[in-house]
Amino acid sequence: MDYQTIAVTCENDSDRLETKAKDIGVSLSLPFLEPGRDPGRFQFVLHLSTRGLELKARLGKEKKYSTCFIDFTHGTSGYRLHHNRTIHQPLAKACGVVSGFRPDIIDVTAGLGGDAFVLASLGCRVTLVERSPILGALLADGLERAEKDKKSADIVNKHLTLIVDHSFNQLRRSDLQPYTVYMDPMYPHRKKSALNKLEMRIIRQLVGDDLDSPTLFQQALQTAANRVVVKRPKGAPTIDQNQPSHTIDMKNSRFDVYLVKHGFKR
Repeated sequence: MDYQTIAVTCENDSDRLETKAKDIGVSLSLPFLEPGRDPGRFQFVLHLSTRGLELKARLGKEKKYSTCFIDFTHGTSGYRLHHNRTIHQPLAKACGVVSGFRPDIIDVTAGLGGDAFVLASLGCRVTLVERSPILGALLADGLERAEKDKKSADIVNKHLTLIVDHSFNQLRRSDLQPYTVYMDPMYPHRKKSALNKLEMRIIRQLVGDDLDSPTLFQQALQTAANRVVVKRPKGAPTIDQNQPSHTIDMKNSRFDVYLVKHGFKR
């Protein structure tokens, strides 16, 4: 991604927001666009408002900006937080959550952080690794706001760690041996796919496809203490030639579970 196509701006009625937006721009080496200026020459705009940090993107030939915003306590994530905190859900089963045991998990394709937040809300210690600095900034802002909400403060403080780095670097750390490595890589284009959702379209345009996911998967097998979990669209092939130990199917996707004791670990 050419960062010259991305700018940072903010609402025009707050000196505090402008100072913070400028700091974000400096940290990401992005230009600051004065509030109220026409962002027309930029494909992406990180916009800071009283609501939080959001990413605005023009998709394809569209002239209007679409918006990607991370909110762990409202909307879909908020509903999952309040109504779906069960260890019997497919995600929890796939990652090895059982009664009386909460595994340490590293999510090496953090993205918007939704699955990681669910696992953390169940009591797992989860490390989110995101290589895109832009998505990392959105995640950091979302976690900061969730930390200020009394319903989710403990989840963030006790169970979530965000690292903005390439996942290969983290998986190769000698002091790291998570019980579960979780992967939800960007899947190649399909006409009818859950990845056609607006937020996924924005992420794809920002970071592209995860073409190195098979190599990352092999590294994950070297690192995981118990299992590697790969989320795939329904009907998609496995991430490489290895067949999973077992699969957990859902309506539009599935979890391929690779237990390292089955000989996947090299």
